[in-house]
Amino acid sequence: MADILKAACIQLDSGPDIDSNIRAAEVHIREAAGQGAMLIATPEVTDQVISNRADKIDQTHTEGDHPGVPFFSALAAELKIYLLIGSMIVRRDDGKLANRSFLFGPDGGIKARYDKIHLYDVDLPTGESHRESRIFTPGREAPVVDIGLTKLGMTICYDIRFPHLARSLAKQGAEIITIPAAFTVPTGQAHWEVLLRARAIETGSFILAPAQGGDHAGARKTYGHSLIISPWGEVLAERAEAGPGIIMADLAVQRIYDARQAIPALQHDREFDVITV
Repeated sequence: MADILKAACIQLDSGPDIDSNIRAAEVHIREAAGQGAMLIATPEVTDQVISNRADKIDQTHTEGDHPGVPFFSALAAELKIYLLIGSMIVRRDDGKLANRSFLFGPDGGIKARYDKIHLYDVDLPTGESHRESRIFTPGREAPVVDIGLTKLGMTICYDIRFPHLARSLAKQGAEIITIPAAFTVPTGQAHWEVLLRARAIETGSFILAPAQGGDHAGARKTYGHSLIISPWGEVLAERAEAGPGIIMADLAVQRIYDARQAIPALQHDREFDVITV
C-alpha cells in the first residue's frame, strides 16, 4: 500500500478566554487522534478572538509564558502526533506582537514556528475594516519541515493571496501546505475555496485549511468551511456548517508525485522582464 498520512483539520469558534479556547481545541484534537489522525491542524488565533485592540494587546503573553505552548506540547507528546496550532498571539522580545503558528512533533518539541508574513489591512465593500499591521509585526521566514512521510510548509490566512509564497515553499520541498485561517464571511463566500484549490493546483500539494467559523462571542464573524484539498485541486473534505468540529482525509503521498509529474510547472519557471508600453 502506498504511504498514507491521515490528517485532520479542527474548526473552532474561539472566544476571548484563552484557557476555554485551549480546552475546546483539546476535545476535537483528541477526537481526531482517536480516529487515527497523525497530523492535526487547528485554525488561526486558536488561543483567542477578541475585538478590542487594547484588550488584545494587554492580554498577550510571551511565548515562554503563553499557557497554550506547554499545553499543546504535552498533548502532542501524549497522543504522539504532529500538531499544527494554526496560530497563537505572542509578545515578541521587542514588545511587539506576532501572529505565530506552531508545529509540535510527536515528542512534544516545537518542530517549527511561523510568524504571519502578510498582514490583513483591508477595507471591505461591506464597510468592514481590518488593520493587522497596527498591532502585529510581520514575519520574514517561511519554514519547510520534515514530518516523516513528507514535508510541510507553513502559512497563515491572508498569505493565501500571495501565490509566490506557496510556490516557494513547494520548490523547497513542501508537499503539504497549511493555511489556518479566520476568514471574514464576505471574503470567504467569494474567494476561500477557489483560492485554496488554486494554491493546491499551482504547487501540486495537499492543502490543509482549518478555519474559525462562528460569531466569536459577538467579536466578529468568520466563514468556517474548513477544507482539505488534493494536489489535483479536489476537495477531499469540508465542514460545510459553522461551528466547531473536525474533518479528516487520507493523504496518499503518491498523489503528490503523480500531480507534479503530470503538470511539472514547478520546474518550468523562466526569467522574464515586465515592460510598460
